[in-house]
Amino acid sequence: MSTRRALLVLAPALLAAACGQQRQSSLFPEPHRPVSPISSRYLNENDRESLGEFQTVSRFAEVQPRMSVADIGAGEGYYTVRLSPLVGPKGRVLAEDIVPQTIRNLAQRIQRERLDNVAIRLGQPNDPQLPPASFDRIFMIHMYHEIARPSEFLWNLRGGLKRDGRVIVVDADRPTDRHGTPPRLLICEFSALGYGLTRFERLPDSESYFAQFEARAPRPEPQDIPTCTL
Repeated sequence: MSTRRALLVLAPALLAAACGQQRQSSLFPEPHRPVSPISSRYLNENDRESLGEFQTVSRFAEVQPRMSVADIGAGEGYYTVRLSPLVGPKGRVLAEDIVPQTIRNLAQRIQRERLDNVAIRLGQPNDPQLPPASFDRIFMIHMYHEIARPSEFLWNLRGGLKRDGRVIVVDADRPTDRHGTPPRLLICEFSALGYGLTRFERLPDSESYFAQFEARAPRPEPQDIPTCTL
């Protein structure tokens, strides 16, 4: 797979939709919580492997061959490259990030490791730009606290789920301006969009947690979404 083929950046479409997205953004409630700056990595891959993070998370998420999965905020690709063999040649992995240089670096890694079932996409801060009704699992790993407008992001994200799809969040149990999200706040923000919590587990490093959500109620109109507070 060439880097050019892997880099599925829909720049013309994004530019065409920009004005409409700006108008839509004004309908969503303003969040009442701070936001952490974007970080390119959580821990290095050796440290994460020593904690058994991916193995634990993928087991809790019940990832299976032939699934279509999305890795939102993929960064350097720690989850992306491990999800690829797990879903197998008949599965699909979409790696998304909002930083163009990160996407370029990840495209090179995908090409180097010959991961033919992986595609990548440049998303927008408030919209991951997922194809509709496409994913069995959507992973958001150590990045939720970097989302400036969670209501709008989750509203757009929900369209990418299959009917029985699940959203998986891994984050640290600490304030959102310290690269974490308190579980109570996370559950409130997801519930406001009609998601229900279906599994919650503490992870081996004792500070991080696994939270799994499914769509349980109709997606509300943007102006009807309640605001969560810390």
